[in-house]
Amino acid sequence: MERLAVILLVDEHGSVLLQERDEGAPRAPDQWGMVGGHVEDGEEFEAAAYRELEEETGLRLQPGELTLCIEAEFTYPDGYHGSYHVYGAHTRLTDDDIVVGEGRQIVFVPPEDIPGLDLADSTREFLPQFLASDFYRALRDADGAHPTQ
Repeated sequence: MERLAVILLVDEHGSVLLQERDEGAPRAPDQWGMVGGHVEDGEEFEAAAYRELEEETGLRLQPGELTLCIEAEFTYPDGYHGSYHVYGAHTRLTDDDIVVGEGRQIVFVPPEDIPGLDLADSTREFLPQFLASDFYRALRDADGAHPTQ
């Protein structure tokens, strides 16, 4: 089973950081997904989340800034099976702070625009859970207590 660590940053407007994958993506090409990816052998999920975030966006967060909010297994229709750890954090960062290291674009997407996106299957599974959670509401309404830079 693949181990995956993915990250959902929430900005001051409640928008969620998502990645539009390009045609070369090994899974879910040309679809929108969560930032993050595979946990390397010998690596912990949380460490992978920080590493993946930096590799894909150029953002370097400090340990303790990400919070595990969903831990679940998911199987794609083609049988690809993964153990997902979904992390979240509030941020004051904007699209201008993102350096796209992978994919077509990585931007903050307002929740009302998400239904119009072609979402990867795993994102279609986990993002609605995240948006319906008390954790998301707390991040969206954060007053600056522990926001990322």
